Amino acid sequence: MFAPQRRDAGQAFPIYVVMVAGLLFLVFAFFAVGKASALRNGAQGAADAAALAAAQQTREDFGAPFLASLPGNMLEQFLQGREVTGCPAAQGLAAANQADVVRRGCQSVRAAGYRDRITVKVKGRKPVDSSVIPGTERKLAKAKATAIVEFRCVGWRALDFDDDGVQDLYIFPCGDGEVLKIAPSSPPPWSEVSKILYDVHLVDN
Repeated sequence: MFAPQRRDAGQAFPIYVVMVAGLLFLVFAFFAVGKASALRNGAQGAADAAALAAAQQTREDFGAPFLASLPGNMLEQFLQGREVTGCPAAQGLAAANQADVVRRGCQSVRAAGYRDRITVKVKGRKPVDSSVIPGTERKLAKAKATAIVEFRCVGWRALDFDDDGVQDLYIFPCGDGEVLKIAPSSPPPWSEVSKILYDVHLVDN
């Protein structure tokens, strides 16, 4: 009378084992997906920080050539041909966020309107390394971000007070009612004017 119940229990046990194993697999799989997502977000944050660092350093490095271009009336040439120099700064910020800039992963493109687009590609340092998903032992998160260094003034005017061919004053209307005046003979510190002349921000890739 009780034998069929024992046989039913014996038959059900393997099913329970399979169900538990399946549930454990799903738990580990969800954990791996969550970890991969977190690593991807971390890599994106590192890319954003690295791109901004490269753009901000480039803006800082504009200072000397920008001010040097004013006495010789070379401002237009400078704005068209300025150099992007901030890529080394990108690695420092990427490393601070547990990532590295990939080889040739910092590139700049000159855009219209005196703008420079700096794109940085990074790779995270921590692998997904899931025991239930093959190939994740060395799978690293990757991301990229683009920042722009943009000349934000609406043109400029140059004044030559004594008609000697050398400009004595440059006037830059820079939006929001800001007007910047630079006398080439006594230029202000670049740190005071760089954020007025140039805007740095992230854009969609």
